[in-house]
Amino acid sequence: MGKVVGVGGIFLKAKDPKGLQAWYAEHLGVPLSEGNSIFEGPEAQGQTVLAFFAEDTKYFGEGNQGAMINFRVDQLDGVLERLAAAGAKIDPKQEDYGFGRFGWFWDPEGNRVELWEPAE
Repeated sequence: MGKVVGVGGIFLKAKDPKGLQAWYAEHLGVPLSEGNSIFEGPEAQGQTVLAFFAEDTKYFGEGNQGAMINFRVDQLDGVLERLAAAGAKIDPKQEDYGFGRFGWFWDPEGNRVELWEPAE
């Protein structure tokens, strides 16, 4: 049985994604790297991403959703199967990259949520 093993990232829409990322870096000390802010290392207990998206992004799905959470999971297929059995709407699209696999579902309130199974 699959389960969530951490938060993989927090994604926010922004009018000025690069400017907002720079603000978080300057005022909160959020790590600043090319494209995303990544917390990584022994104190981070795995990787967590803080990414900013353009206001008109469709990555969070259609509609007005202003943010999307990404959960790290230990078994993507098992988690999606359990969610489907519970009646959650599952996005049939999945993506596979060298750093892991991704899937999506909508919670009971209609929020699109991303699941990430990191590559070993």
